[in-house]
Amino acid sequence: MRNQDLYQVFIDELQDMYSAEELITEALPLLTKSSFHTELKDAFRDHLKETKHQVKRLEKIFSLLDLPSKKKLCKGMEGILKEGKELISHKKPSLVLDAVIIGSAQKVEHYEMASYGTLHSFAKHLGLEKEILDLLKESLDEEGAADKKLTKIAEGSFFSTGANEEAVGKEKEEL
Repeated sequence: MRNQDLYQVFIDELQDMYSAEELITEALPLLTKSSFHTELKDAFRDHLKETKHQVKRLEKIFSLLDLPSKKKLCKGMEGILKEGKELISHKKPSLVLDAVIIGSAQKVEHYEMASYGTLHSFAKHLGLEKEILDLLKESLDEEGAADKKLTKIAEGSFFSTGANEEAVGKEKEEL
């Protein structure tokens, strides 16, 4: 017999994440438009495709559980996205704005990693079928990769400077 309390928390978190992914799907085009670096724009375009697949994975999980795909407004993600939108509003794309966008996007990624990690752990403890565990793990892995990609863009690589370093350089030039 399943722990019904944990199962209900799992379903609530699943509905919360379903809402979060929909909110992110709506926000990513604005981040793409507001970005300066082509690499960052491309990262957001790619992540939008991944996010749409994550929504489909969540729908698949609901189906495997014989439940309707239902959203529970994710107030946490709503707040993170609202804060990010305020930070970038009315600013033209620039290197400094890219640094701000990356920081805001990483807050989103960290929330998603925590949520998918929690869902995976709950599903494992509840003894849910392997397909559900695999679907959650796939989304968790994608979120971790997206976070690493954002860090790489922010910090740069061996052959180039990152957006953060370039933003600091531009600010010094303007002084």
